[in-house]
Amino acid sequence: MRRIARAVVSCALLPLLLAAAPAWDPAPWLADLGQIRTAIDRDYPNRDWLTVEREVSLDRWFDRAAGAIRASRNDADARRVLDRLIERFKDGHLALHWPAARDVAPPPTNAAPATPMSVSAFCATRGFDAGQVSAGTAAALPGYRGIDGGGPFRAGLVSTDASRAGASIGVIRIGVFSPQGYPALCEQVVASARIALDKPCDGGCEERLSSDVHGLMTRGLMQTVERLRAAGAQVLLVDLTRNGGGTEWAEAAARIVSPVPLRSAPIGVMRGARWVDSWRQRAAWLRKEARHASPADRALLINVARQADGIADGLAPCAAPSCSPLAKAGFATGPLATLPAGRLDGRTWAAGAFNAAKFPYRDSVWQGPVIVLVDDETWSAAEQFTALLQDNDAAIVMGTRTGGAGCGHLDFDQPITLAHSGAKLEMPNCARFRKDGSNEVGGIVPDVPTGVRWNDGPGYAARLTAGWRRRCRRRRRWQAAESDAGRKRNRATLDHADRKRNHASPLATPYPAEPRASEVIERIISTGSPPAASAAGPTSNSRWRRIASGTDPSGAIGCVASNSS
Repeated sequence: MRRIARAVVSCALLPLLLAAAPAWDPAPWLADLGQIRTAIDRDYPNRDWLTVEREVSLDRWFDRAAGAIRASRNDADARRVLDRLIERFKDGHLALHWPAARDVAPPPTNAAPATPMSVSAFCATRGFDAGQVSAGTAAALPGYRGIDGGGPFRAGLVSTDASRAGASIGVIRIGVFSPQGYPALCEQVVASARIALDKPCDGGCEERLSSDVHGLMTRGLMQTVERLRAAGAQVLLVDLTRNGGGTEWAEAAARIVSPVPLRSAPIGVMRGARWVDSWRQRAAWLRKEARHASPADRALLINVARQADGIADGLAPCAAPSCSPLAKAGFATGPLATLPAGRLDGRTWAAGAFNAAKFPYRDSVWQGPVIVLVDDETWSAAEQFTALLQDNDAAIVMGTRTGGAGCGHLDFDQPITLAHSGAKLEMPNCARFRKDGSNEVGGIVPDVPTGVRWNDGPGYAARLTAGWRRRCRRRRRWQAAESDAGRKRNRATLDHADRKRNHASPLATPYPAEPRASEVIERIISTGSPPAASAAGPTSNSRWRRIASGTDPSGAIGCVASNSS
């Protein structure tokens, strides 16, 4: 009876308790949503691309998010709404970072003093982690054998049908363009520089560590390229699959492997006083350096300072309806888009004119054809590397359309803190543009598509990459069928033939059981001398790209691999 009485009392009191509990209020979360919208409209450099190229209606997106917040029952629901909204942008540099739980206990005041850490622990606390670099795709290609590249980047050779004539493909795996992906290099620098492990590593220490590791990456990449060339490689394949990006070192790396001089991509930022001030300060600093420079350097510095002033003028806010909020801010390498390697060696101001000059690279260490292998998990600096080579006709891009992170952060970056939730909205503050004027955030479309997805296993991805000969043949049959008056009958015949050949359902993949190295690579090898040997000759850079994509009728095999296929 007592239990029944308690249950009756609880049921009677429940409505009173619910009525006394404060109702969840969506208003603060709607205010956070409005703050995000204001920031997107005012500061997001990819806004025009999003609304014009992708044809996105931001009003519709934010109206739907507001409705979902009003329908939410608690903070967790509202937080999920904001997360889904940011995810819809598909921008690798746009993110919401939520504050950590506040109930973490502080460290005890009587804790024992920290003992000196090991070198590996010192590097780990600074974000160095070998797990940032995966195996990639190329190492699983048929015929691949690894070699000692002499540096931090895995290397190997792949034989092709053309290898009967002594040709082969040299493979370099760059898993990330950030120094934090190579802890062994950090340990090497710490040991050689005798960095104190029992003292704080201040700003100068961190900067020296980063510079020295970047230097080892640069020299390691050049050494690996030279070893592959000495081993008989005639084509270089740079594997950037599952590469999450990194730093501006991508500019130096691209110049090492490019057989031709490169011109960097234009950069755009949102107009504003802080950008004007930044470029004015750079111009003043360059003029100051010019006072003590040699005559040749003085002329260069004054010219670069004038360019910096011109960029500052163009970044001033304007209210005219025809004035775009996004304005040119130099190039990915700074005020200068191109400069021969070594031209500014030893100058303390070199990076202020051409930021790739901070790295000790040499131009065109590789002199032959280049293939860049990408997938939809290729991001940011890896896209910068890829686009730079593709736009300068320096490489064939093979794989799948990249993730689409584009330009990330220049100079200063200050996340926006949402007033209610405390979440930090991180946005890119720059846009990088392709040779055709398009925004790199749209992703890099390969010259030779392979159909690989980021979640394919390495072996399957390698089979798709190496075994596209069957797809080329089928594409030619489809083209013939489309031009035939009875194309419906031909389509049915071709589909039946493909199913019979594969001994499987229509869903079976039309790839050979024993995949062979890509026909594209055989074409490149068959063109003869490398493109840098003769800019106007029959094996010029632009022509070997056309032969590799099958669009040159004089190519060895006429399989057309268009970007839209």
